[in-house]
Order: sequence, then C-alpha cells, then structure tokens
Amino acid sequence: MASTTRTYESDGVAVHYDARRCIHAAECVRGLPRVFDPARKPWIDPTQAAADAIVEVVQRCPTGALHFTRKDGGGAEPTPMANTVEVVPDGPLYVRGDLQVETPDGEVVLRDTRVALCRCGLSKRKPFCDGSHEPGALEAGFADAGALGTHNATMPEGAGPLRIVLAKDGPLQLRGPVEVRGAEGAAVVTAKGSLCRCGQSANKPFCDGTHKRIGFTTGDR
Repeated sequence: MASTTRTYESDGVAVHYDARRCIHAAECVRGLPRVFDPARKPWIDPTQAAADAIVEVVQRCPTGALHFTRKDGGGAEPTPMANTVEVVPDGPLYVRGDLQVETPDGEVVLRDTRVALCRCGLSKRKPFCDGSHEPGALEAGFADAGALGTHNATMPEGAGPLRIVLAKDGPLQLRGPVEVRGAEGAAVVTAKGSLCRCGQSANKPFCDGTHKRIGFTTGDR
C-alpha cells in the first residue's frame, strides 16, 4: 500500500497521518481538540499537549490513519494481545490486533495494529473503508444493525497474528485467532472465518456466498 502519510512533530512525539485511511471517526478530535482541530491549518499540532496524552488518543483511532513515534524515549505503540473484529452498525469492520492484510497470492498489502475494512461493498478504496457507507446525495447509504449472524467456530490453538486474505471478488478470509464482536454484545472466537464485503449477505457479518449470485467485484487497491 503506497504511503500518503504526513508527519507533525513536537519535541516529544511525531504524529503520522494517512488521509487515505481516515473516515472521520473523530476519536482524535473528541479526545484532544487542542491538538486535532479540523478548522486549523495544519490541523494537527502536537505542541498543544503532552506526548503521553497524544499517544493515548492516537491509539483510539480505529482506522489506523493516525500513528506516532516517540522522540522522548517513550515506547512504541504496543501490539494488542488479542485480535478483534468490531462490527459497526451501518458501518465498517474495525479490526485490531497483530494484523496482516494480504492478497490470495500471499502478497502483503498492509501490516498494522488497527484498520477499518469495508463491508458495504461501496468503498472506492477496497478493502479499506472510505466512508461510502454514509448516506449521500446520490445513494441511500448502507444499513445494517451490526448483529452477529451464525458461525461454526473453529477454536484457535493459542494466540498469534491474524491474516486477513482478500479473496478475489469475494469475502475477507480470516486466518488466525480472532474474536468477532457484534454490535448487540454477542461475540464468537474462532481460528478462521469469512466476512462479507459485498454488503448483501443474509448472515452478516459472515459471508453466505451472495457475492457470487450478484456478480460482486472487489477491485482491491
């Protein structure tokens, strides 16, 4: 994945921002409005707060658009001990953990600890969410409450990284220990699974093969 990252620095911390991955979840703006102010240019000013406070807020970013590098001797961002997928109502899949997104041929697209993946089928930057699920002037948007469909779990054998394989014109294939959490509180722990990204499965967030019937194409970038 080509980098489009800009960096904003103070004496204690550098904040890295990739606009292509931002969907304006606004965790940063709510957390530290003095540092993250969309009405200001530049909109990120790390001199407005202590490095520890900035680091804590940056890690709230669910898309991975924000990252940091400590300049004051502080530690790097920790890798979560567990891999999780959060199903956002009417929105994307928020994934956290030791993550590797890859093509069916094994080419690594991204290694990260946080990412937002499209599940509505409308994103122009698949497999990543670009906010296209939101209602717009020409489209009604994506509607799904985020309930957890049925899944035959395969219990994982210990901890480890999560591989997210981008099936061509098909689902997100999870390979590795992961907990998938529905919006209503239900959860399933499994070592493998397939998540819908055409937006039409009757068993969301899991794939039910509908992508084949409707001729869904991914066009991953």
